[in-house]
Amino acid sequence: MLLGVQLMAQSVLISGKILDDNGEEVPGVSILLKGTSQGAISDIEGAFELRVPTGNVTLQFTHVQYEPVEVAYTLEQDKTVEIQMKEGTTRLQDVQIEDKGLRESEVVNVQKVDAKSAKSLPSTFGDFNKVLVTLPGVSGNNELSSAYSVRGGNFDENLVYVNDMPVYRPFLSNAGRQEGLSFVNPDMVQDIEFYAGGWEPKYGDKLSSSLNIEYKEPDSIESAVTIGLLGGTAYAGGKTNQMSYLIGARHRDSRYLLNTLETKGQYFPTYTDIQSLFTFDLSGNKSQYINKTKLNILLSYGRNRYLTEPVSQTTDFGSVQQNFRLQTAFIGREIMRYDTYQSGFRLTHRFNERLRTHFIGSSMFTSEKEQFDVEGAYRLCDVNNNPNSSSFDECVVVRGIGTNYDYGRNDLEASIQTLESRWEYLLNVNHVLEGGAGVTFQQINDHINEYSFIDSSDYVHLTNSVFNDINLSTRQYFAYVQNTFLWNDSVHAISSGVRATYWDYNGQILISPRVSYRWAPKWANFTTFKVATGLYQQPPFYRELRGFDGELRSNVYAQKSIHLIAGFTRLFYMWGRPFLFTTDVYHKQLFDIIPYDIDNVRLRYYSDKTGTAFARGLDFRINGEFVKGTQSWFSLGFLQTQENIEDDGQGFIRRPSDQRINLAAYFEDHMPGDPTLRVYLNLVFGSGYPFGPPNREDLRNAFSGDEYYRADLGLSKQFNLSINNFFNKLWVRLEVLNAFAADNTLSYTWIEDVNGAQFAIPNSLSARFLNIKLTAEL
Repeated sequence: MLLGVQLMAQSVLISGKILDDNGEEVPGVSILLKGTSQGAISDIEGAFELRVPTGNVTLQFTHVQYEPVEVAYTLEQDKTVEIQMKEGTTRLQDVQIEDKGLRESEVVNVQKVDAKSAKSLPSTFGDFNKVLVTLPGVSGNNELSSAYSVRGGNFDENLVYVNDMPVYRPFLSNAGRQEGLSFVNPDMVQDIEFYAGGWEPKYGDKLSSSLNIEYKEPDSIESAVTIGLLGGTAYAGGKTNQMSYLIGARHRDSRYLLNTLETKGQYFPTYTDIQSLFTFDLSGNKSQYINKTKLNILLSYGRNRYLTEPVSQTTDFGSVQQNFRLQTAFIGREIMRYDTYQSGFRLTHRFNERLRTHFIGSSMFTSEKEQFDVEGAYRLCDVNNNPNSSSFDECVVVRGIGTNYDYGRNDLEASIQTLESRWEYLLNVNHVLEGGAGVTFQQINDHINEYSFIDSSDYVHLTNSVFNDINLSTRQYFAYVQNTFLWNDSVHAISSGVRATYWDYNGQILISPRVSYRWAPKWANFTTFKVATGLYQQPPFYRELRGFDGELRSNVYAQKSIHLIAGFTRLFYMWGRPFLFTTDVYHKQLFDIIPYDIDNVRLRYYSDKTGTAFARGLDFRINGEFVKGTQSWFSLGFLQTQENIEDDGQGFIRRPSDQRINLAAYFEDHMPGDPTLRVYLNLVFGSGYPFGPPNREDLRNAFSGDEYYRADLGLSKQFNLSINNFFNKLWVRLEVLNAFAADNTLSYTWIEDVNGAQFAIPNSLSARFLNIKLTAEL
């Protein structure tokens, strides 16, 4: 409404020129009328024009290489001004060094994600990781799971940090519906940085990506409570003289959604977590430096309970010419109990204007138990698809009858502790040197007791049998050093460094050099070109060490990947509003890989095999204000990834994560006359993953699965209210999940008929679901 009033008001033209400290013109400066989305950009001569309403206005001038400038004017007629911008001052701040635009996003291959969009994006459970799936190069074809893969990698190849503390996924979950939410609480997020490859040496030893989250440190009291059909959230934050606090809780109950699955039965899935971040200012005397010493303490507890008693399942599949039906009756139940505790601290101290240090510690303990004892009696038959027949849509030929039986009593406990020291030294305004070292302690105790078999017409076949007790205790040492340099003209920047890792389990020493370069010519529209390369090596974790037989192998070594990335970013204007276009072309050459199969969300590694692989592709993204006052983006990715396993005689075949096309979009809109009424769209399309029949190496990943497509729609309306002066806004939100009612396939169950032919039975994901949420916030 305010914007509409301004547009109708009498306007004047403000114009001028923008100069730097040396009197040189500054092109590509963004000029914004504060409080609105009206803006302009300076041309190659530093000149600009902007029509604004008369009266008191404030203009904001921003550029990635200069300090922001904010100027207030009282305008009654056209005005010409001259603005001087200073190159970034040398400051050591709480989060990152800023000096003359010398920032991570200026040198390395990082994608920034708006924290507000991560909260508003409609998804099944409001899980934070779903915003990542809308980014180029990221895929996740399972709305019930928080797992994601990046540029041909798998779920275990992604680093996740919260306030520089590593966080972890569950170990035992084998299906998305058994998972809880991802660790990151969207209500608590301040900044999001995502690296789809080419990240710096200071971030750890994985093959695919690094996600870095910074939680908020509130300056004032804030709070919100959300309730819906699938659970709720609540958080509160505030600040005292020497401390800020942020506490958030989430609860997920997905029984209503799981009732839309093909497997009918009783579902009792709940997940609850509570997290808190406390920030203490230990500076004491602040006469020289503000926040000279600061301590962050992060505490978290997650409780996951999953119980299901399946009753029956009916799956129709086939083609127009021939239809099949699998009918299954179940006896038994599954029980999963996961309790996860994660905590950590980050102590930051500035010795002087040049030197800053961090001491970081983190700890994770998880206790995971799973008990399942399920028998499914199945009948596979041909279905009459002749509508003129009296037996239309009925079973006419029985192809197979049998029983699947699964039994398990598994118990895992794991603890991981990490201690790390980092330092950053500013050599001069153009030059930053960083380094660090640390150690990680891992202790895993796993009691495995599981087996399964098929009782068919002519045989009983044992499909799985594992009985073992595993105790794994290891230490991993790491260190890094990196150097970032910016030329005086701010056009060129380079970051280089090396990371070293030693793991005492296999005695392997890893040396990983990495380098990235950025060229930002002073064109009228801000443009950057980036290239990055480096060696990324991932020491095997517990899953990679454990074979299908449940035994650990000590001769398993790190998987290795050479990243080659070239990127282009350009700022342009449409409809008078700024947009950012980015594209990356990449090639990853992998060797010493450990092949794996994907079973729902569980990865099963062939720890006794190795080979080589590659992943290559092209990513595009455009984001900006497609509708004034909102942020939206569209992403498109093309990928090919293949592997060649030693001595299998197959040559190069598709990897399990070979999704050739991935399209995603997040779109936000609001009513022109009422910005409190908003619409949100989350759209994902992905081509099919490869798959093949079990125990057939010659047909491994030989077939292409069905494509995945899904649209989640959200509609929200804001109301003003007052509840004891604590809440002043009420949001009513309606979500249509899987709006297109897509029958997406998650995985395939293989059934063999009496003639020895095998059939791939698709297992479908959730159907359309209507969710309602109410949010009260301060």
